[in-house]
Amino acid sequence: MKIFRKYIFPPLYGLLIYFTVRLLHDTDIGLRFWKRTWTQNIIEIILSLIVGYAGVYMFRRLFKYYDQHWPLQFRYQNVVRELGLMVGLNLVLVNLIFTPWVIFINGRLYWDDFADICTIPSLYAIVYYGIARTRTYMMAYIDNRVLLEKVTNDHLQTELKFLKSQYHPHFLFNALNTIYFQMDDDLPGAKNSIEKFSELLRYQLYDQQQQVPVKSEMEYLQSFIDLQKIRSSEKLELTVSIDDKLDGQLVYPLLFLPLVENAFKFLGGDYKLFVDAQTTGKQIIFKVENSVPEFETPATRKGGIGLENLQRRLDLLYPGKHIFNTKKEDNNFTAELILNYE
Repeated sequence: MKIFRKYIFPPLYGLLIYFTVRLLHDTDIGLRFWKRTWTQNIIEIILSLIVGYAGVYMFRRLFKYYDQHWPLQFRYQNVVRELGLMVGLNLVLVNLIFTPWVIFINGRLYWDDFADICTIPSLYAIVYYGIARTRTYMMAYIDNRVLLEKVTNDHLQTELKFLKSQYHPHFLFNALNTIYFQMDDDLPGAKNSIEKFSELLRYQLYDQQQQVPVKSEMEYLQSFIDLQKIRSSEKLELTVSIDDKLDGQLVYPLLFLPLVENAFKFLGGDYKLFVDAQTTGKQIIFKVENSVPEFETPATRKGGIGLENLQRRLDLLYPGKHIFNTKKEDNNFTAELILNYE
């Protein structure tokens, strides 16, 4: 293949230009080039071979220089600029070699001869460019797509980490506040709360793998609920129902926390809170229902920023594989999340 490209293709390229010029020109004027003197034909063939070798060598040097100084990207501006430079240099080459010969044998340069000299080699140069650079630009296009996907993925990962970190301030404030008030009246209880608090932090800080077993998420939520119960009103009526089948199914961490955290944050009215986690088929159905104060605030009506962040995380992590609904009826707020897992 290397021998063909280096030694065989250039003369074939030059001869292709020569015979195409002769075919079009001689057909137009009714001349038979083989009836001319062999000396004239041989000289023209030699000139064509020179154009073939010099042209292909020039093209390859141009490609190499262009790749070194202007890294290729799949953009129309790059293609037009490089192709224009290549055609321009090719016109200079063929006119330097063919034009003096045409003037020598004809005594002058006719417009039809000049048109043939400029047009035909330029068309073949464009064809050669398309064949030679197709693979290069295809690889540049693929590299650009890979780079774009990497940048997009990095951006999404950064956004996910940011959204995930926004749950922590609410949680930290509530937990520390609870422990602070416990220390005056119930020191053993405060120690127990600190222990649960440390377990929750450990899960958030160290369990950062892509996905976690849903059982770990449920245990985390149970510890969170136990900690929140300490600071809740004595009127709290809490019901937690977790399906025993929720075990090794893999889910992304901290997706259920905002629902429970939101319920405790806006709990009021009859102080009823219901948490239900079930699985059916390839779905996990997580539902939280809580009573709210009679006089609601805009935040209570919408459910707070935690649910907005959750929706964004779901769009990023489970595109087309989740259903997330919230509704407000009378003095009850309900949030339901359905995840499709593999």
